[in-house]
Amino acid sequence: MSEPTLPPVTNLTLPEMEALLVGAGQPKYRAGQVLKWIYEKRVTSFEAMSNLPDALRKQLTTDFSFPILEKIRVLGSNDTTQKFLFRLEDGALIESVLIPASPALYGEQSDRRTICISSQVGCAYGCKFCASGLDGFARNLTAAEIVGQFIEVERQSGERINNIVFMGMGEPMANFSNLMQAIEILNAPWGVGLGARHITVSTSGLAPQIKMLADQPKQIRLAISLHGSTNEVRSQIMPVNQKYPLEVLMEACVYFTSKKKQHLTFEYILIEDVNDRPEDARALVKIAREVRAKVNCIPYNNVEGLTWKRPDEDRQDAFMAVLESGGIQSTLRREKGHDIAAACGQLRRQSMPTA
Repeated sequence: MSEPTLPPVTNLTLPEMEALLVGAGQPKYRAGQVLKWIYEKRVTSFEAMSNLPDALRKQLTTDFSFPILEKIRVLGSNDTTQKFLFRLEDGALIESVLIPASPALYGEQSDRRTICISSQVGCAYGCKFCASGLDGFARNLTAAEIVGQFIEVERQSGERINNIVFMGMGEPMANFSNLMQAIEILNAPWGVGLGARHITVSTSGLAPQIKMLADQPKQIRLAISLHGSTNEVRSQIMPVNQKYPLEVLMEACVYFTSKKKQHLTFEYILIEDVNDRPEDARALVKIAREVRAKVNCIPYNNVEGLTWKRPDEDRQDAFMAVLESGGIQSTLRREKGHDIAAACGQLRRQSMPTA
């Protein structure tokens, strides 16, 4: 398939839409009407925007595309996690995951519905445990394709989503401009209207972009895909650590916490005999204390073609006991989508044509 020739309307913010319509001789308020149809009423064509003049609807149809992600496959797990495989207009495949609330994890917020959103087609960062980068990096997603995942998963699932994590395929911080454009649309009252504190950006450790995010006015949450508490272990499984070792990463984290009110979260995938030893846990306690970070431990989701294994529950519990005794706020997330290959990139790889 060829790239669409028309720009997607869902790439535009309200000021951008206002400028375009005023420049075309339309009243400024028409921009708000258009975006209300898209984000509040969730129409899928300009023709459905019945309070717009016919001439304007025809002009919008001529000037913009109205992209809708094509659902290819949906897998639902025993714990009701759902994984969506979407085809983009150029034929590329991406994944999104809808994660139900867990009272053990979220306490009183048992009505939370979280979407895990992709930011790139593939990934260039090559974390050794991850399926997303096994087939390399193709391209960044546009803001419209990022926002489209939220809209389409709500449409397909019938669920109201009230929490976003950018932890799907790709490195969000490597697509910083489009990421921030999408967050503006997702957060704004004229857009999806989700509070910034309900949006979390995860990064493998791009220190300069962490500082850039810290300088943004929105109180967006930050999660660090840490997965190793020493340079030796982290470099073994995360090539990004060669460019931004723990000392550089932690300096950026200190900068972020100096600018923001929220606590950082360290995401830590437990891999048997790689990073799940007591000494790994003790090193994690030390660096988590430095920035007052919470730790979210996730037993490894086995990926076809990779040799890593998830530790048994006794090893998981022993690791968590060290964090608890060290006074670190921590959670252990078990069995969210393990039965549906919910680790980033697995469903896409299963659905891609073989050479």
